[in-house]
Amino acid sequence: MKSYLFLLYRLITYNIKVIFANKFVYFVVAAFLFFGLIITIAIFDDPNFNEAVIYGFLVFPGLLLIFYPMAYGIQNDDDSKMLETIFGIPNYRYKVWLVRFVITAGVAATILLVLAALANFTLLRFDILPMLGQVMFPIVFLSSVAFVVSTLIRNGNGTAIVIVIIAFMFFVFANPLQSSPYNVFLNPFSEPRDMSEFIWTTIIFRNRLYLLVATSLCLLYGMYNLQFRERFI
Repeated sequence: MKSYLFLLYRLITYNIKVIFANKFVYFVVAAFLFFGLIITIAIFDDPNFNEAVIYGFLVFPGLLLIFYPMAYGIQNDDDSKMLETIFGIPNYRYKVWLVRFVITAGVAATILLVLAALANFTLLRFDILPMLGQVMFPIVFLSSVAFVVSTLIRNGNGTAIVIVIIAFMFFVFANPLQSSPYNVFLNPFSEPRDMSEFIWTTIIFRNRLYLLVATSLCLLYGMYNLQFRERFI
């Protein structure tokens, strides 16, 4: 049992080094600094915190954590001349890139758990795990979008530009679609005053279901694109 746990530990730590290009500490520090910055701005702007505000505080550091790994993952392998080696692994699409996707989401969730605990201790008492679960929906969805775009463009800089544009468009439509199930950044803790609790719960359920389905489709399409290995060399 210990040997399996040790192998799992080695697998996770090795993939973290690859995913974050040996700069994992910098991403963690950046996430904490960014989290502290938006909290400081919010304190000076409006010190009245609630769960809806905390949700927004956690989403942005999460997006920061998944942006680089998803956008530059394939390019990093190409730059390090690892693509040929990866293509030689049976079922490499699932054993390498799907595993990295899961690890990236797990790392983001772990760091956000720490940030949520800090917010719970210093700003507002709330249920940490339900909050974290809701925050991960848009983060995992945008991770899958970045992944599938990277398999289409096959260039980190190009992928980053496209993802920034896509995320910006989602932000632009977030306000007009504030209470719509099609809002990627729907805040489940910001219930409209003129809406019944049942309708709001239904909207949240539909939104999370749509994000889950869209995430699955993006992953499947990305895995499909990885079959055409000659395009990535």
